[in-house]
Amino acid sequence: MDAFEELAADLFRSEGCWARTGVRLDLTREEKLRIGRHSSPRWEIDLVVWKPAEQMLLALECKSYLDSGGVHAAHFLPGSRYAHRYKLFHDPVLRETVLGRLKQQFVESGLCTPDACVQLGLVHAHATPGNAARLAAHFEAEGWLLFGPDWIRAGLRRLAEGSWENSTAAVVAKLLLRREVASAGTASPRRRTGFKPAPLNLEPDHQQGSFS
Repeated sequence: MDAFEELAADLFRSEGCWARTGVRLDLTREEKLRIGRHSSPRWEIDLVVWKPAEQMLLALECKSYLDSGGVHAAHFLPGSRYAHRYKLFHDPVLRETVLGRLKQQFVESGLCTPDACVQLGLVHAHATPGNAARLAAHFEAEGWLLFGPDWIRAGLRRLAEGSWENSTAAVVAKLLLRREVASAGTASPRRRTGFKPAPLNLEPDHQQGSFS
């Protein structure tokens, strides 16, 4: 289990979506030949999300890159020497084949509708300001979806302030982010226990990563 993929899945589920991590696709022999990988094992997608209200099926790459330099926009540009890290974003034949197989496999399993729109995207937890801006512009130009640190923080705040949900993301969000609401005549948890939580900085730290 990848912790960051599970976190992202929990956030999508909190929005009313269906989400599954580590989705493996059974490419046919013809599809393997088409992408030049005749001996390729089952293709795996980090996170697949079905948004029923919008009839959208999302194939998402998940990269946390916490405590590092973050995601680099240049890695997604044509000719990048890091194309092997983001194969679906660089190879149009591979992308069309894999996303087509994903939709067919999900339609046959009854997990999405035949008229679903399949879109490629990236979920990431950290990028420097310059890279974040270039990344957003490039993804918009290509028609890809981008879910970054702001989306993650907003989702965690929503979980912290909402009703109980039995997910790791919800539990951690409530432990770290939920503000105490004092009501007349009711002692807050801090008054009862004498525990005073340390303040939590929710602002991005571009040196150490924007979310941890």
